[in-house]
Amino acid sequence: MTSTLSEQARPDRVAIDVADLDAMSAFYSDVLLLDRLDERGDQVWLGRGRQALVELRYRPDLPRGERRSAGLFHTALLQPDQVSLAAVLASVATQAPDLFTGSADHLVSQAFYLDDPEGNGVELYVDRPRDQWSWRDGQVQMDTLWLDPSAFLSEHLRDQDKEFLATAPDRRGSLPAETVVGHVHLKVGNTAQAKDFYVDTLGFDVTAEVFGALFVSAGGYHHHLAMNTWQSSGVGLRAPALGLGRVDLSVPTADDVAQVTARLERRGLAVRQDADGRGPRVEVPDPWGNLVRVGVAG
Repeated sequence: MTSTLSEQARPDRVAIDVADLDAMSAFYSDVLLLDRLDERGDQVWLGRGRQALVELRYRPDLPRGERRSAGLFHTALLQPDQVSLAAVLASVATQAPDLFTGSADHLVSQAFYLDDPEGNGVELYVDRPRDQWSWRDGQVQMDTLWLDPSAFLSEHLRDQDKEFLATAPDRRGSLPAETVVGHVHLKVGNTAQAKDFYVDTLGFDVTAEVFGALFVSAGGYHHHLAMNTWQSSGVGLRAPALGLGRVDLSVPTADDVAQVTARLERRGLAVRQDADGRGPRVEVPDPWGNLVRVGVAG
């Protein structure tokens, strides 16, 4: 791999603009079993342990986004093991089965898909060990094979969590804190333009290219970001709408942020710079207006 990003670069958090803050907060907390970490005004942060993974922002002034426009395809929450994934999947099965949209064995991972109450895609997944991934000509081998949700639950749901199916108690206390945003999948208008921005400018490596989709990462992961045109081929700049507000990427040091900033500025892109308690941050829209912010990991 020849990424110009640090090997520790990864997605950190996704901000979502919502019409019903209470309902959306309840979904991410009560159904997906994330902790409410902070609430300030019209914003709620949810995550695991001390790490905020999802930031919900109340924006009743925004219209609902069009399915064909650029934006968020899904936020993928990586669980540390199959037992943890089964506990969250059981929560979905008991509390929001109508929002479930599918499942797949991707060879590198096992994944389950659903929509949140406002139609934003969510993936719940667990990785297979890296020594079980196959690479060919520099690209990771992925597929979309049938994965039976009922069989997965039967095999991996613990006895104490099986009670969840009948009583739906709060099982968050039994879940480990290692849940992270494993990857973020975006809708874009053109994968060649996406490659120019996310690979040639931001500095990710290409890990796979399939019909209508591009997968990229740092450090040899199967993918930290994906961009597809399956619903959005040829679209231009997205109009302000509910849905994706921002994707946060973390890098280890302020020097890493500075290097990203320099590459963006050499390309003549309009960037916004600020800082938080961890260090400098730089914010830039991709060619379709999907906002990306790079900052120092906390």
